[in-house]
Amino acid sequence: MKAALRSGLLSLGALALGGCAGLGSWEGERTVYNGKKSPTAAESPVRAERAVGADDHLVQRGDTVYAIAFRNNLDFRELARWNGIGSDYLIRPGQVLRLKAPPPAPQPRYTEGDVQTTAAPEADIAPVKSEPITADTPPPPLEPPGAVVVDTAGFQWTWPTNGTVIRGYEPAQGNKGLDFTGTVGQPVFAAAPGRVVYSGNALKGYGELIIIKHDEVHLSAYGYNRQRHVKEGDVVTTGQPIGEMGSGPENKPLLHFEIRERGKPVNPVGFLPAKAKPAAK
Repeated sequence: MKAALRSGLLSLGALALGGCAGLGSWEGERTVYNGKKSPTAAESPVRAERAVGADDHLVQRGDTVYAIAFRNNLDFRELARWNGIGSDYLIRPGQVLRLKAPPPAPQPRYTEGDVQTTAAPEADIAPVKSEPITADTPPPPLEPPGAVVVDTAGFQWTWPTNGTVIRGYEPAQGNKGLDFTGTVGQPVFAAAPGRVVYSGNALKGYGELIIIKHDEVHLSAYGYNRQRHVKEGDVVTTGQPIGEMGSGPENKPLLHFEIRERGKPVNPVGFLPAKAKPAAK
């Protein structure tokens, strides 16, 4: 009798352990198998809305118009116009964006005899007055209603960190900006006032990246941050700390800094103030 009872208890214990093991293999709706989690719905591949061509970009989660334009050396306004994107610049995962201007619409062809021309009657046309632009003339709207507008008229640039430039602007060799070295964790500053339009790590070759829009023409980018202290939509001022210097591909302290003009990289040295030289002894 005792032996049978002992055997029954052992069987129940084995079932309980087996049940615990079964419960431990689930985390919510994610199955753990051989130490790896199966992909969740949020991690599943993005499905393209149409075929993706050589000159197209498939929008991924976390993509923005600014980041896609930056990656492809494009003006974000042109990218939006080519793809019928509104002034809010909203895009969705799975959307396929063209990276080149669409071909011009075909013009209707006319053959002789299709069109009859008649002389238009003369009309009194009032001369058009050219009104001079003064300080009181309202500027054209640059941002959609409700968006934060940053006044950058007459702003000046400043250096993005207190470090040493170890590599200059060499677009032919693949360097589209300036590389600074210093100490990991030292502050990274906004080089000019503006609005943060990207803060993330989805762009390969830039690490933790921050992009600031200064006006309708200029963007600045700050790559390889250890930490980012700003998020998309934040308004920043000149010299405001926005991140911390991190480590580059060689595992050494690095800040990669770029300035884009209408989507194209330009030499930042032409924008940054001259550094004071030490007095001669």
